[in-house]
Amino acid sequence: MKRILSLALAMIMLAAVPAGMSAARTWEPLKTEMHELKSVAKDPEIEIKAGSGHLVVSANRQVQIKIFSILGQLISSDTLPAGTHRLSGTPHGVYIIKAGDLTCKVVI
Repeated sequence: MKRILSLALAMIMLAAVPAGMSAARTWEPLKTEMHELKSVAKDPEIEIKAGSGHLVVSANRQVQIKIFSILGQLISSDTLPAGTHRLSGTPHGVYIIKAGDLTCKVVI
């Protein structure tokens, strides 16, 4: 019985990862402004924007970015240099984004 429960829990945890997010995705430098994105969170050093399957982070310093599922499972962790970077092809869903000291909920 314990083994069945462990297997069921493992399957639930795998299902919590949005489709497509388990594949390695990379951040790319963004050279042009994407006007269709909505600002989600902003502080003096970092701004997070989201929309249309894109997540954009602008920072004036190097920043550690962590993306979590709404259930708290770590989906991605990267360190970005100063500048504006985009993560494309993000599946629709609700995510928790931690960029440096800034944390917010993002709906894509």
